[in-house]
Amino acid sequence: MQKMCAAITAVGGYVPEYVLNNAELEKMVDTTDEWIQTRTGILERRILKGEGMGTSDMAAEAVKQLFAKRGIGPDDIDLLICATTTPDFTFPATANVIADKMGIKNAFGFDINAACSGFLYALTTGSQFIETGKYKKVLVVGGDKMSSILNYEDRATCIIFGDGAGCVLLEPNEEGNGIIDSVLRSDGAGRVYLHQKAGGSVKPATMETVMNKEHFVYQEGQTVFKFAVKNMADVAAEIMERNNLSGDDVAWLVPHQANKRIISATADRMGLSEEKVMINIERYGNTTNGTLPLCLWEWEKKLHKGDNIVLAAFGGGFTWGATYIKWAYDTK
Repeated sequence: MQKMCAAITAVGGYVPEYVLNNAELEKMVDTTDEWIQTRTGILERRILKGEGMGTSDMAAEAVKQLFAKRGIGPDDIDLLICATTTPDFTFPATANVIADKMGIKNAFGFDINAACSGFLYALTTGSQFIETGKYKKVLVVGGDKMSSILNYEDRATCIIFGDGAGCVLLEPNEEGNGIIDSVLRSDGAGRVYLHQKAGGSVKPATMETVMNKEHFVYQEGQTVFKFAVKNMADVAAEIMERNNLSGDDVAWLVPHQANKRIISATADRMGLSEEKVMINIERYGNTTNGTLPLCLWEWEKKLHKGDNIVLAAFGGGFTWGATYIKWAYDTK
């Protein structure tokens, strides 16, 4: 009998309708389309518009789609984990808000915040609940409304991020398909290079912090880039070595969509051609926790049962990691 694995059995995704392209950003901040494309590979990103709209609204749309695909309802869900850096509220957890909006009443839920690596952390956490045999259906959501914490006068950050959400359903699998291995890392010393200065318990919101624009993303781009290039590539290579995988064995790399150059460096380290790399950064930018599930959502029809897939991410904190999955189904 095969070991019980937690397999992805359905995916869902949602991106807002409003498109913020580079031409429009040129009118808002001192930048150019060429500058943005050269440094990031981004052409446009989606922005969530509307009064009172938050991360949970995008997540709910993704979950609704997943339910329809899998033919299940809210009562089937045992656990909902939401990976987000932009929760609807400090509390309650955005997972609870999503559950309420979707009518999920028989489950418990919580949030995970590991910046851009959050979805990987949540996926690994969710898999443990399946592998114990206690739970049958775990919903893992990754999403962010990054536009809510961006300073559109700061060209170093506002060009990078967009809004979006995706989700996956985890279920038991005894065929050897599912989440096989994960390598997760963090180094809190990196927090000084990428963080939000105010709004937490160390520096609560005041009139001064608002006026000083300390509630937006702060990033020292060059330092973050150097750490991300090395660590995301290193951990992707480590997961391959641990599982005796070569570049020929890997069907797809699903990389965090932070920067085209970081993605290319990771693929090169793994010995993969660009044809094996999921890239949608040019259309969505960096949706933080949404990038990995949105890739799976867009590429779902190209995935085949038994495919070896490596997910890799790097985020503020610093956090980073890689997960090896054997895909569990062919899309009908």
